[in-house]
Amino acid sequence: MTAGLPPVIAATTHWLTRAYPSDGGPAQAARVLAQARQAATVAAWLRYPTELDAGLLAMLGPGGSGGLDRVMRADEHEEPSAADRIWRGWVDEVVASWAACLLSDPRLAADAVAATADCEHAQVVDRDFSRLTTPDADDARAAALLRHPDLVAPVANMHRANLIERLRLDPVEVG
Repeated sequence: MTAGLPPVIAATTHWLTRAYPSDGGPAQAARVLAQARQAATVAAWLRYPTELDAGLLAMLGPGGSGGLDRVMRADEHEEPSAADRIWRGWVDEVVASWAACLLSDPRLAADAVAATADCEHAQVVDRDFSRLTTPDADDARAAALLRHPDLVAPVANMHRANLIERLRLDPVEVG
């Protein structure tokens, strides 16, 4: 996988798990992390399907979490630490929005995973996205906030139409 995608996937995963945390202990937090990482990976592969796309991302950067933070109404009066500014700079708003769509809509998740089967990144990385597409009861319980359509709607709706277009789905059937 090109160097541009791992930092974006990691930062976007981190943003998702902070915005929609597990209410359980370390085991549940790990389940939420795994699901968010799978969703962010599929979303990043859809957004940046070629090595060239990912290389350009590495050069230009993804844009950061500012728009997502505003939608989530993060405390604007609190200045983020230097470490927070660094990882937040690698968050991709579209990838986060698409990941939220995938986590809250099983059909979109299945269609997205199928759509990435032939992308360049899929040829060199394990393609097990079962925690995203068919979470077991423990995964679903751990990620109740992250998978709740109403709770993730503000983030998911930011770029949902672009995801549906990318997947070439009928918006009437999906909505």
